[in-house]
Amino acid sequence: MTAIALSIAGSDSSGGAGIEADLKTFSALGVYGACVVTALTAQNTKGVSAIQAVAADLVAAQLDAVFSDLDIGAVKIGMLANAAVVEAVAAGLPRHNACNVVLDPIMAASSGAELLRADAIEALRLLVRQARVFTPNLFEAAALLEVPMAKDEEEMQAQARELLTLGADAVLIKGGHGGGVESVDLLVDGDGATRLAAPRIATRNTHGTGCTLASAIAAGLAKGLLLSDAVAEAKAYVTAAIAAADRLTVGTGRGPLHHFHKWW
Repeated sequence: MTAIALSIAGSDSSGGAGIEADLKTFSALGVYGACVVTALTAQNTKGVSAIQAVAADLVAAQLDAVFSDLDIGAVKIGMLANAAVVEAVAAGLPRHNACNVVLDPIMAASSGAELLRADAIEALRLLVRQARVFTPNLFEAAALLEVPMAKDEEEMQAQARELLTLGADAVLIKGGHGGGVESVDLLVDGDGATRLAAPRIATRNTHGTGCTLASAIAAGLAKGLLLSDAVAEAKAYVTAAIAAADRLTVGTGRGPLHHFHKWW
């Protein structure tokens, strides 16, 4: 059987994040990728200049078309733009018995541009309960809990446990925006916490890191890996893609990861 993963996310016209990064990641990890586009953005390595959300009924139609024909093994959810799109996705996934949902709560671009309207955050909480794993970064976790950003691993774990109460099977809280010589993520579920650490790499070319990590987890789940193994494989892939990022020359701002670092 062909392993298939679905990305439900916005399009990044520069190719570094969103749908484009997800499909690259799926391909790099040996998984066929399909997509449901939730928003169009005009952006490059220097920032986002325009955003247009896709109509919620068209999002639902895309989702129905894909699920009615393809055997989807995992779903990665990224940018959802507004409450209507969130609600369309939240209603559509149960309709098709979607499994292995990886929810990345994209709230803002690395440039600071808002990618999720404030009125959609409450609706997003309803979608969390459908997730196999929920993958907020430090900023997103703090915003969802309405608390200060975690300063250390103890606070990260406490926030992850609080987010578990929203209903996801597991929470992966990402420490890439933290400090220190290591970039530490914590995978927390009802059985405990797993620490995943990698050296912090000195590069400005980290555009699309969160999208890539979430889609790499989805790729692993689509191939039948256990969640813990899928997360570990995804962490290793993203670390290597960041380490190779400076081999690319793309734009003049914050460049992308090198998704195909093993091949060129």
